[in-house]
Amino acid sequence: MEEDGLEWLAATLHQLVSWGASTAMIFGGIVPYIPQYRDIRRTQNADGFSTYVCLMLLVANILRILFWFGRHFESPLLWQSIIMIVTMLLMLKLCTEVRVASDLNTKRRAFSAGQRPLPVTCSDLLQTPSPTTKCMAPASP
Repeated sequence: MEEDGLEWLAATLHQLVSWGASTAMIFGGIVPYIPQYRDIRRTQNADGFSTYVCLMLLVANILRILFWFGRHFESPLLWQSIIMIVTMLLMLKLCTEVRVASDLNTKRRAFSAGQRPLPVTCSDLLQTPSPTTKCMAPASP
């Protein structure tokens, strides 16, 4: 009777450790990206993040899923690949949004910082302008 209780305890402990290891395997790959995601979102700066790494991880995890259809392996590894693909897509979405917003702000500043166009007459178009001369509209008679 005492042996049955120990077997039950050992089986339960084994199951808990197995679930814990599976959970760590599934979610362990995305843990380093959580602070990166928060930092990029907070600072609105994605300069230190490589989208090529995202590309390589996406390709690797897609290939792993395709391999699973040919030869089944443990389901936690399959779930890890699915969650990593979702994570990489979220990271790429955030980086793209931040970089596009940053590029638009830079272009807006460059456009607004430039000089306003000056009025040009037809005779001004025939002459080669020098950097020191300014085009002026003809004076009204």
